[in-house]
Amino acid sequence: MSTPSKVGASIPIASVPNLRDIGGYPTADGATVRTGVVYRSTDLGRVADGDVAALEALAITTVFDLRTEAERALLPDRIPAGAQEVVLDVLADTDPSAAPAMMQQILTDPELAERLLGTGDTNDYLLKSYGDFVTLPSAVESYRGLFTDLARAQSTPALIHCTTGKDRTGWASASLLMFLGVSEEDAFADYLLTNEQLLPAFEPVFDKFRAAGGNPDILLPILGVRRAYLEAAIEQVRSGFGDVEGYFANGLGISAADRDALRANLLT
Repeated sequence: MSTPSKVGASIPIASVPNLRDIGGYPTADGATVRTGVVYRSTDLGRVADGDVAALEALAITTVFDLRTEAERALLPDRIPAGAQEVVLDVLADTDPSAAPAMMQQILTDPELAERLLGTGDTNDYLLKSYGDFVTLPSAVESYRGLFTDLARAQSTPALIHCTTGKDRTGWASASLLMFLGVSEEDAFADYLLTNEQLLPAFEPVFDKFRAAGGNPDILLPILGVRRAYLEAAIEQVRSGFGDVEGYFANGLGISAADRDALRANLLT
């Protein structure tokens, strides 16, 4: 089974950017998050023929797709052989014009992008979306399903993705790492790796956007990640549930038995 050579290292499959193993991080009580169990990435809609074998070498048994119905219809996943797909539409209950759900349109329409994104270093839609990841009914249902399934050994190795693998997937990964006992500092570090591992893959997108008359700089707050985005979700957790343990127990309604099983399955 292929795993990264160091914590947070990119798994070099060109047609699946931002692919990495979330394992390897130490926890406060001396354990370590298992490697080869949970991966994160962009969508699997563009997997090249020459990359199929490398993706299948990860032995993924479950692909958790956090995208909307419209996103899935626009670019269906190319699922690795032997894996099952679990659809968890995090944003089903939100405004369909919310920026994360309109990613494909934003990237090709400079006028729409400027209207939704503005010109700041952070994006108001994404700041709100990260709060929604914690409280929106469809998000609660989706993340509950995700983490409950990950508590079952037969669901792993697993791959979690959305469209760009950074917001819905970013919250899934960060909240899971913090629940497992990884420090907030390490959770933020893993989250911010997207800026190194994903943005270079978007050079053709920036070029096309520029050619269409747009300023590529306005895409950076939505194609990259910002510390403020993850902070918005964590603040929502603290105000509503006290801490990440309370979020998993009371916000998501994951049973004590499943919380224990999740730790048993993902820690060593």
